[in-house]
Amino acid sequence: MPKDRSKRRRLLAPLAEIGNCGFFLLRMLGGIRFERELLTSTLQQTYLIGARSLVIIMICGFFVGMVLSLQAINALQQFGASDQVSLLVGKSLFRELGPVLTALLFAGRAGTSVAAEIGLMKATSQIEAMQLMAIDPVKRIALPRFLAGVISLPLLTAMFNAFAILGAVVFSIGSMGLDPGVFWSKLQSNIYFSQDFMGGIWKSVVFGGIVSLIAVFFGYHAKPTGEGVGTATTRTVVLSSVLVLIFDFIMTSFLI
Repeated sequence: MPKDRSKRRRLLAPLAEIGNCGFFLLRMLGGIRFERELLTSTLQQTYLIGARSLVIIMICGFFVGMVLSLQAINALQQFGASDQVSLLVGKSLFRELGPVLTALLFAGRAGTSVAAEIGLMKATSQIEAMQLMAIDPVKRIALPRFLAGVISLPLLTAMFNAFAILGAVVFSIGSMGLDPGVFWSKLQSNIYFSQDFMGGIWKSVVFGGIVSLIAVFFGYHAKPTGEGVGTATTRTVVLSSVLVLIFDFIMTSFLI
């Protein structure tokens, strides 16, 4: 009997954690008020986790665009359609690679930072001190970071796409000698704002919410030890990456 109970607990533990995460999200959303303090904290966290992630986003976006154009040219030259490289690069970037790769980079750069920061606050009893002073730590700590993640990721995705297109231009036109007019005309005539660009932006909004929620949840519920903080950051990266790919498939199936 004790063994059966332990097995049941192990099986039900993920469901219980999903429920706790859902209640945590509702608790955060219930604390949204149009207050100056919340706006200031959100803007500050947007700078810390968003603006400070720009460098890695721009560098990775540039080289992803170069790699995409290289692979596209090698594949399309076999069919005599190398002038379609901008179409292939644009479609794959705006619809899939842009929001997904940005979300994965954001989870590794900002998600771990948020989870570790909140976990360290718990380990040093700062959260307990707020509760003793009748301050809601979820509203004061978790909510601004969650909102900052939702705001930052669409902007970072747009920046990733822009630098990826720049990388494709540098390689395709500068190195391979493709005609600039053909490159830009194919891109402009075949990339649609509502379907391609906005579809990727909506994905990035959802991905930003997923990564930010997981980061603040695991950080807030981390064990108040060094090992607990490390476990929280590791789980943030792993679970965020898996859920981003799962939700990417779900959203793509509806957006097509």
